[in-house]
Amino acid sequence: MTAPKRYSVLRDPVHGDIYLSHEEITLLDTPELQRLRGIQQLGAASYVYPGAVHTRFDHSIGTLHCTHKLIEAINRNFELDARGCLSVGEEEARVIRAAALLHDVTHIPYGHNIEDQTGLLERHDSQARYEDMLSPRRELGRALDRLGMRRDVFAILCAAAGAPATERAIPPYWSQILSDTICSDLIDYLLRDAYFTGLKLQVDPRVLSYFRIERAGGNLCIDLAKRELLREDILSEVVRLLEARYYFSERVYYHHAKVAAGALLARAVELCLQGNALQPAELYDLTDASLRALLAERVQKLAPAARKRGAHLVSCFSERRLYKRACVFPRYENAAVQDELVAKYFARGRHAERAAVEARIADLVRFATGRELDVLVYCPAARMQLKEAHTHVRWPGESTVRPLSEKAERVPRLADLERSYRDLWKFYVFADTRDPALLRRVQQIALAEFPGAVNVYRIDAEG
Repeated sequence: MTAPKRYSVLRDPVHGDIYLSHEEITLLDTPELQRLRGIQQLGAASYVYPGAVHTRFDHSIGTLHCTHKLIEAINRNFELDARGCLSVGEEEARVIRAAALLHDVTHIPYGHNIEDQTGLLERHDSQARYEDMLSPRRELGRALDRLGMRRDVFAILCAAAGAPATERAIPPYWSQILSDTICSDLIDYLLRDAYFTGLKLQVDPRVLSYFRIERAGGNLCIDLAKRELLREDILSEVVRLLEARYYFSERVYYHHAKVAAGALLARAVELCLQGNALQPAELYDLTDASLRALLAERVQKLAPAARKRGAHLVSCFSERRLYKRACVFPRYENAAVQDELVAKYFARGRHAERAAVEARIADLVRFATGRELDVLVYCPAARMQLKEAHTHVRWPGESTVRPLSEKAERVPRLADLERSYRDLWKFYVFADTRDPALLRRVQQIALAEFPGAVNVYRIDAEG
């Protein structure tokens, strides 16, 4: 009698062959995981990098693969030198791999624009969202129950997101493997985003081989000490990975055209939410395509003025007719007023303030030029998605492991990177015109609305 097959193999363009257990295939085949095939990993970045059409589904499988490689390295390091360290048992690996596969299951279409960068909804990785997606009323939740791992996977995902503690206490490394500053999630998305955007990225996945689990606190850590000397080669690899993350934030994640596209879609969603034409929970099971179709339908239920604007926003997004920059207020010139701008225009519930200033600018432009145009004010969260270097390290001469961020004085590049991340923050005024003269008039009028803010954007003859 032939033994049942324990693994299936998938061919991935980034990692090559990836092996999944029959349990993981069971999870992968649920509607909740299959939905991720329809959600692009980088949202509207494909408007800038046409090849960036890879999905959350691809990334989830890649994160599982990197999780497997990381666990292998941890156990190999334990076998080489077990002093003060732990290994990852087979049953632990089973639930950690499952959590890695499911870590993005609550993502909504264009979620970073709608949740993180405009604050319209709570983040996808909240405890409530995981409770809903892993509920026994869903096929995914029932599959996890049959495998006896729903409670553990839920605890890992909540801990990974920094959500309130669940009733299930877990070791720190269970979540750190897939959610630390340097982790399986980061390794996959950097390699995958590089591959599909065509950008050159110097990331050596071998950095995963340096990880251990320290016995005292149960933290995942990188051992930077050898015979009480600093392993500069390992530290350089770690910093190079963090630099790669910044590079992609600068070139891709916060590219101005991606921001402009995301602002169009987010404002259409906001109009529908404010007009009670859409409820937040309706977004949870959508794909990119079904969200665009739903918005096109629901904007028709809005009051006349909002209906006209919403339909225009949806049409512009679908046809890539992006609004142009009229003003750009970067943090590096606006640190003194950043908090004020964020408090007034980012926080959830600030729809009225944003709408009022947009309407005033548009009205004044119409009075001055006789031209009708739409204006969008875009203000991201103060820290955006900044992640400090929280990964734990063992430093030479120290008996306990500490977050790498505490070594910024010894590693100046860490402080430089954190400062550079903060300076990626930009407050934008976008306008629906390509006419340079009209854009300059929008800029002139908008500047009066934000006293004390410094615009650095110069509009050339081509807009």
